[in-house]
Amino acid sequence: MSGLLRNLLAFVLGLLRYGSQTADQAVLTRFWVTPFDAGIRVLKSDKYLQFAETAQIDYLLKVGQFFAVLRSGAGFVNVAQQVRFLRPVPLFSRVRVETRLLYADAKCAYFAHTLQVRGSTAAEVLVKMKFKHGARTLAPTTFLDVAFAEMPPQVRNWEPALQAR
Repeated sequence: MSGLLRNLLAFVLGLLRYGSQTADQAVLTRFWVTPFDAGIRVLKSDKYLQFAETAQIDYLLKVGQFFAVLRSGAGFVNVAQQVRFLRPVPLFSRVRVETRLLYADAKCAYFAHTLQVRGSTAAEVLVKMKFKHGARTLAPTTFLDVAFAEMPPQVRNWEPALQAR
């Protein structure tokens, strides 16, 4: 239930800043770690991915493309995610999530979400996302007005691990 409530709250707050940033900028989102998100004392590992998904909704709102995606009849699907845990996130902490679009090609967009607590990085979440309209994949450039000269090393190093599956 906390994920749905968090998404609704992020949606309402994101509407207040709709279209305030460009797709190539880092978008900041903040969350509180509640008892619904934690085990005994720290954030549960699956909640890192939920924070990243909510941060993507906030990203699409702040870059002004959330409703363009909806109007097109499309949705976004995270096809791969990887979390690198650096330190535990305590209960009742305020988490700052920085979302950046790392790269986009003809099929996928690659996002990096950096979760910070008390000024230090707690985790990094890499997400490979597709925009889908039914069974058809839409190019990320349909919604995100960015161009990349080359794939960054972070994505290039991650892609072979995804292909091995």
